[in-house]
Amino acid sequence: MNVNARQFRWLMNVYPPYLFTGIRVDRVSADFAEVDVSMPLRWYNKNAVGTQFGGSLYAMADPFLMLMTLRLMGEDHVVWDQSAQIDFVSPGRGTVYAKFRMPPAEIERLRREAAGGHAVRPQYRVDLTDNDGKIVAAVKKTLYVRRKKDRPARAGA
Repeated sequence: MNVNARQFRWLMNVYPPYLFTGIRVDRVSADFAEVDVSMPLRWYNKNAVGTQFGGSLYAMADPFLMLMTLRLMGEDHVVWDQSAQIDFVSPGRGTVYAKFRMPPAEIERLRREAAGGHAVRPQYRVDLTDNDGKIVAAVKKTLYVRRKKDRPARAGA
């Protein structure tokens, strides 16, 4: 993924599964440690009862933690989404927001734990919220992180 934050944001915003569900990447920090996403309620992402479609809510949260971690860990590591769970908490009747954060201390922890070549499976929770900050859905993600076997560990890489 050799693109800068601006290019990444643009690519995600024209990616058909996002473009055609109304999902918008609003902000990507220059270091890829922060991503903000939103999705307004539209006729094409409503469910049968007039609220945000659950599949679109999950799609909003799907790739970002994995892509951020992959970028921050570097090419010496394998990073995959391993599992996910979504709990629908309240109806999404308007724009829904997600804020993804991957602090440097967490990346250092993952690097340290994966240094021996063993898989690390960190778990994260991201809340999807409405305009009032009320939780619409809670997404729990488990990543798979491992240093590539043919790559020696680098200090501070």
